[in-house]
Amino acid sequence: MKHHEFKTKDTCATLISFDKADDGTITNIQFTGGCNGNLKIISKLLDGMKAEEISEKLKGNLCGRRPTSCADQLAIAVMK
Repeated sequence: MKHHEFKTKDTCATLISFDKADDGTITNIQFTGGCNGNLKIISKLLDGMKAEEISEKLKGNLCGRRPTSCADQLAIAVMK
């Protein structure tokens, strides 16, 4: 299990941290900043999923006029 920290771009959340197992399973997702309630539930719903599944579900999700979102940034982070 390896701990990762990802600095976001163009979102209210400034940092996403999570653990990634050798098999690609993601756990302990935490956002710094952003919409607290929404990001907590995203973390709970995705806990234990594979990185590829998370990316498929969240990639391309936008927030308002921004070119990305916290969810989109998580999709990018788990695939790095």
